[in-house]
Amino acid sequence: MITPVHYISTLITIIIVSFLGFSSSKKVESSEDFAVGSRKLGTTKIAGSIIATIVGGASTIGTAQLAFQQGINAMWFTLGSSIACLFLGLFLAIPLRKAEVDTVSQFLSRSYGEYAGVAASIITSFAIFIHITGQFISSIAILSSLFNMAVALAAIITVAMIISYIFFGGFLGTSIVGIMKTILLYLTLGISGILTLKFFGGTQGFVAAFPKEPWLNLFSNGVSAGLAQGFSMVVGVASTQTYLQAMFAGKTGKESRKGAFLSALLIPPIGFVCTLIGMYMRTVNPNLVPREALPAFILNYLNPWVGGITIAALIISVIGTGAGLTLGVSTMVNRDIYLRFINPKADDKTQLKVLRLSVFGVSALALLMLFTNADSLILKWGFLSMALRGTTVFIPLLAAIFFKDRVSEKAGLIAIIVAPISTILWEIFGMSNIDSLYIGILASILMLVIFSLNPVGVHREAEEHK
Repeated sequence: MITPVHYISTLITIIIVSFLGFSSSKKVESSEDFAVGSRKLGTTKIAGSIIATIVGGASTIGTAQLAFQQGINAMWFTLGSSIACLFLGLFLAIPLRKAEVDTVSQFLSRSYGEYAGVAASIITSFAIFIHITGQFISSIAILSSLFNMAVALAAIITVAMIISYIFFGGFLGTSIVGIMKTILLYLTLGISGILTLKFFGGTQGFVAAFPKEPWLNLFSNGVSAGLAQGFSMVVGVASTQTYLQAMFAGKTGKESRKGAFLSALLIPPIGFVCTLIGMYMRTVNPNLVPREALPAFILNYLNPWVGGITIAALIISVIGTGAGLTLGVSTMVNRDIYLRFINPKADDKTQLKVLRLSVFGVSALALLMLFTNADSLILKWGFLSMALRGTTVFIPLLAAIFFKDRVSEKAGLIAIIVAPISTILWEIFGMSNIDSLYIGILASILMLVIFSLNPVGVHREAEEHK
């Protein structure tokens, strides 16, 4: 049961974190400060910016929910996130940082031309916007259910927190909030993990409480299903502006790489503790609604002061994800649309203003989707968000980094457009047992190979870019 102490503790924590995000505005004097922290970020802030977005409701509440239902295979989301960060650090961090760009679309434009960059920007912005709206829904659901507040008030609080995180501080704001969120989650979930193991009677008691199948098998849904989840996360992270923006922001390529590696190290323990909690709640209250596993543990088993901080950390996690994604879309709108087609001669002060207005505009549009009863549309098409981002960017990005002189501009443009269309058509007309992400990836590879078969044309285009 929630108590006044929970309210006070939650409110104080949220105010402190929001103030820290707002205070980062003092260091933002240019559009480059806002978009990529003037490329001066070290390992800790890069990791903070990644974790700010990647660790949200799915990593915490969602993981506990799935663990309540299926056991330790619920850890695949956070394990997949960790693998994705390793991939980012090993293969993408240094070449992306060397490019000195602000958006993935700018990077793709260098290999495939301006039209390819614009197409990628529009498609991925739409896909990320779907994800942002989903985060708004999650945030409002948490606030309204835990604190019994009206949806309108929950929506206003959500927007106010996003604005405090990024409207003023931009990328630096998300980095600071991400660092604070990580500290809070490690503190509160650390306490929760110790308590849970104590309740189980140690690791031996935990193992004895469940049969091996399916509860203690990481691959209980099959090895291929587990690996597919990991692959999907790699594709999603490597195709999303927000995470690539962190690579653009490092002091050096090595700092960007170390930031990705630090993220990979810090994410799995969060999923592990939430899995423990979900499985423990299964033993004490098997009739509990699964999605309430983590909130119920917080309210029933943690000291109210610690519980309030934990609730605040969960709210910040969900809203932080929405804020990071909002910043990514806003950066693409500014750099790829406004500067290219609307006002190419805009001075830096104007660009900074447009970046902030874009943050407000994206947030307002997401709220409009909610208040016009578009929830069903979001739920119906929400599954396309990851697939659209992945199929549009992943293969063309890898080709631009590792096979730059072997692919043509034409091939890149066609792949960027055809792959997401193939994904949508497969979802509508294809077989449900084959994921549309794989169809889109295959289409992207085929387009790049088929339309790059003319070695003379490719060589000529490569020469023109030099």
